[in-house]
Amino acid sequence: MKLLRFERAGLEGWAVQDDGSGLWHGTTSDAAAYPGALDAAIRAGRQVLDAVAAVMRAQPTVDLAQVRLLAPVAEPRKIICVGLNYRDHTEESGFEQPAYPTLFSRFNTSVVPHDAPLEHAGDLSDTLDFEGELVAVIGTGGSRIRHEDALSHVLAYSVFNDGSMREYQFKTPQWTMGKNFDRTGGFGPWLVTADELPPGARGLRLQTRLNGQVVQSANTDDMVFDVASLIVTISEAITLEPGDLIVAGTPAGIGHAREPRLYMHPGDVCEVEIERIGLLRNRIVSRQPAPTAHPPAHQEETTA
Repeated sequence: MKLLRFERAGLEGWAVQDDGSGLWHGTTSDAAAYPGALDAAIRAGRQVLDAVAAVMRAQPTVDLAQVRLLAPVAEPRKIICVGLNYRDHTEESGFEQPAYPTLFSRFNTSVVPHDAPLEHAGDLSDTLDFEGELVAVIGTGGSRIRHEDALSHVLAYSVFNDGSMREYQFKTPQWTMGKNFDRTGGFGPWLVTADELPPGARGLRLQTRLNGQVVQSANTDDMVFDVASLIVTISEAITLEPGDLIVAGTPAGIGHAREPRLYMHPGDVCEVEIERIGLLRNRIVSRQPAPTAHPPAHQEETTA
């Protein structure tokens, strides 16, 4: 089953596809049959999600050319990213391969959906880089999850572009700033439920293309820490909740490791495609400059 969120005529909706026809069925929040937001269904559990998806299957078709896609999960409570999870990327980055997953957080203000622009903050830095990644969406929460149970906690998979402002990423040993510029991370175009894919989304080709040129090409089998291992490690300390995202790391080929370096600039188009999941596309635009601060209007002094 595939699930997507969209906006049409200013109204949020979502749709489902699972009959092999390529058609999406769904509706917007103003419809009498609307079963509630997709996020709410995800947090209610798979049984509820399946029930409301059945309602959506009975709705009219949705023409994706006539709607604006939204991020597949509107408000993930946590976005946990994994660094250095492909050996070739660790090597090109000049690090020693860690024996324990390198985890950091992204915030939802940094995320944009498929076909929305990624913003290039050229007034601050010209080092916006691409990172194509698999993302696992948690469907069943838990703490101290056992390895043999880990994949049962995954609802679905999607595609992510972990856009990184390298100059800011490496200002300090902590990567938070460079990984969280507003509107620099692409997420989408939809969710593919785990039962439609190999366990752990293993064995899938991942490619990143910049202006049509392949810049990253790998297989999800190449991950050092697979999805199950990441769930076990994270849940040792952090309770996972439905709708949380685990962004599972990028392979070699990043622009920062090239000579000359290859960063994204306004006018570029970056695509990340994962076999059997989908293609995420974002164009790059210049971030609007910060508004000019105006001093408070002068007020005449008065005396009592």
